[in-house]
Amino acid sequence: MLLPDHEFLKPASLAEGLALLAAGPGARVLAGGTDVVFNMRGRLFTPPAVVSVRSLPELQGLHERPDGSLDIGAGCRLTDLLADPLLARHPALRTALRAVASRHVRNLATLGGNLCLDTRCWFTNQSEDWRAARGPCLKTGIDACHALHGSPVCVALNNADTPPALIALGATVTLASVRGERQVALRDFYRDDGIDHTVRQPDELLTRVIVPPTTDRVVFLKETARQGMDFAYGTIAARADGHGARAGRITLVLGSLTTAPVVLDAITTRLVADGLGDDAIDAACAGLRAALGPLTNLYSPAAYKRELARTLLRRALLALREM
Repeated sequence: MLLPDHEFLKPASLAEGLALLAAGPGARVLAGGTDVVFNMRGRLFTPPAVVSVRSLPELQGLHERPDGSLDIGAGCRLTDLLADPLLARHPALRTALRAVASRHVRNLATLGGNLCLDTRCWFTNQSEDWRAARGPCLKTGIDACHALHGSPVCVALNNADTPPALIALGATVTLASVRGERQVALRDFYRDDGIDHTVRQPDELLTRVIVPPTTDRVVFLKETARQGMDFAYGTIAARADGHGARAGRITLVLGSLTTAPVVLDAITTRLVADGLGDDAIDAACAGLRAALGPLTNLYSPAAYKRELARTLLRRALLALREM
């Protein structure tokens, strides 16, 4: 399918790119293009202009800061990150990067693009003709949600693979505009709104990702129909200090189940107190339904999603205990 008519803008510097975003309301950022181009072809959005940032040198590079943190350019391709020896210290993050689609997609896709990946809906992410048969929705023009009738906000899913792992690692992102830069903890970057699903403003660009050093044990798990092809049914990232069943600090992040990654703070508080023994893990899985909240916009039945979440949680906690 052909792309809709649009102006293609290719700035030579970050400053020029930010100026274009500030001057052109409705412009879309194009990095690897694996998601943006597909959605434009499906007429999910038809921006008047596309600002290509894939060649900007300011968005490239991976280096270690004096404090041991990793400073990653948002324009780095996933394939290049997987090959960089500096990332070997974060095996769970490498697992999450490798979980993104296929090698062919990772050869184009960027880290910033995955973090800003548009949300997906079983109704909206269909062909234009298919959507026309039902009519528009919150995401495509009117105040109606076909996925969850009566919902005041869009409940499209956040299906990106890298956010849970990076949130568990305590990553922060830099957002730049002509007004300056600001740093945002990645766990605060996402919003419970399928349309305005991040705090990034239209004139801002995600430029860097900072991953603090850690010696904690970290795992990442993804459940999907076909590895390397399909979006996840569910993901989880789990982090803990200590060893065995003992942990003084635990972080659990579920992804691909709701409009934003879910940080399970209530469950981790209990696990820190009780440890990672069998009884504590059973109690955590039993209490997950309340901690997870309502599941919406399902590509599969809600009962299956809840059971999948419990299974992922159990597997992640058992994996931590064995590390």
